[in-house]
Amino acid sequence: MNQANIIDGKALGQVVRSSIAQRVSESGIPVRLDAVLVGTDRAAEIYARNQESTCAEVGIEYVLHRIPDGAGYDEIAGRVLLLNTDESVTGLMLHLPLPDAVDTERIQSLIDPAKDIEGVNPANIGNVVYGRRSLVPCTALAAVELIESTGIELKGARCVVIGASNIVGKPVAVLLMRGEATVISTNKFTRDLAAETLQADVLVSAAGVPGLVTPEMVKPGAVVVDVGINRITVSAGKRCTVGDVDFEGVREVAGWLTPVPGGVGPMTVAMLLRNAVDAALS
Repeated sequence: MNQANIIDGKALGQVVRSSIAQRVSESGIPVRLDAVLVGTDRAAEIYARNQESTCAEVGIEYVLHRIPDGAGYDEIAGRVLLLNTDESVTGLMLHLPLPDAVDTERIQSLIDPAKDIEGVNPANIGNVVYGRRSLVPCTALAAVELIESTGIELKGARCVVIGASNIVGKPVAVLLMRGEATVISTNKFTRDLAAETLQADVLVSAAGVPGLVTPEMVKPGAVVVDVGINRITVSAGKRCTVGDVDFEGVREVAGWLTPVPGGVGPMTVAMLLRNAVDAALS
């Protein structure tokens, strides 16, 4: 039996980034991404540094605004609202996590929808229903772009989405609906999940549960996109990143499969950059 074709998010993301750099260069319009980082979370710090270098590669100015540990809602909200009014800021995002006492969704809803490059403002999430493909949640957009890269005809295809979060599962489902697919949205209360997934021409897992999707749950030849990013301990305290899908097992059944890491992650970064350019040039 042939193994699944691997959907290379790194390679596809690089193609997108090259086109972004060309757009920025040809437009002559300054593109600036301002990011707010609260506290000193190590993972957020690393992400911010990587983001700065990635932006530089495509000609986007990156400005990081640091807010100290212990900041409350008013201080964080005030910074977001100030950046909303700054005309030199063309894109705005918020590094997570925020302090436990601060409502993340409440802060995200304050971001100007026209500058919301992560697509986390409820207004931009809602725009997905009306067919907008820019400034929608980056991970959801990345998942659909990877599906479309396989050449599958979405019209009439049966798609199953595992997980119904506001910024991944639900937007993915709606984007697939916009492609005229027949979409089943599942969650932790779904009865007999395998009975649903076995019928799927396209299966997207965004549940955050390691090893949730096994070979017995996958229709032969299906497109499988693994959005899960889970840190697990494998041996002697060693930790690694895995997805929701049993990669080695499912690759023997699926027609197309994204790896973790190297699949949705790099494409999400590319979609963030594309949103940043769209926000500046629209």
